[in-house]
Amino acid sequence: MDELEIDAVAEVEVDDPVLVEGLPGVGHVGTLAAEHILEELDEESTVIRRVYSREFPPQVTIEDGVAELTCATLHAVSNPDGRDMLVLTGDHQAQTNAGHYALTTAFLDIADEFDTSEIYSLGGVPTGELIEEYAVIGAVTDESRVEPLEEVGVEFREDEPAGGIVGVSGLLLGLGARRGFDAACLMGETSGYLVDPKSARAVLEVLEEVVGMELEYESLDERADEMEDVIGKIQEMEQQQQQQSMEMPTDDDLRYIG
Repeated sequence: MDELEIDAVAEVEVDDPVLVEGLPGVGHVGTLAAEHILEELDEESTVIRRVYSREFPPQVTIEDGVAELTCATLHAVSNPDGRDMLVLTGDHQAQTNAGHYALTTAFLDIADEFDTSEIYSLGGVPTGELIEEYAVIGAVTDESRVEPLEEVGVEFREDEPAGGIVGVSGLLLGLGARRGFDAACLMGETSGYLVDPKSARAVLEVLEEVVGMELEYESLDERADEMEDVIGKIQEMEQQQQQQSMEMPTDDDLRYIG
């Protein structure tokens, strides 16, 4: 196959759509969010493009025993409550810097095909510790977008995220701005250690406001409960290890044995 191939799976009519990107990243926040949109709006969703690239890992995905070459997928979503969407999902990001640029350019080309002018990339910001309150941090391509997003709860912090935004989520802003797209990145705080459905929900609640859609969260909350159980077990193991280390005899104790 060529370095990059795009399969036109279907042609659909969408009205002033926004591109919503949810590829794998910290805490799988963006992936969980994008997949939840597609799950909730399944009847209004159609696969329109599949993007194949040698920049993806050399593997196939398996569903019901059927193999499919790994790819990124764009879905057209007819949103009954607000703006239509092109939702970008996939199991992988590119493996090289050049690959990130090539794939992002392809995604922007597809957005152009469907007269998209606005982009929201979704992701996570690692805190390095377990958290209770999930803030959503924003970055935009134009200062005029700051105040409207602040009004729906997005926080803009100086020099955060530290090191900038890497991968497709960042390049959609950088390359998108150079091509005239109005782009924003919505990043949910997350520990960075585990898949984080709660952070994904925080991001989606913001996206609901800016795009105009209504989602139910029962399935995402169930996943969050499962992760809470995992976290509880990890914390219990850590406490046991700490207790055992406190009970171990010290060198001074060992001198008086025998």
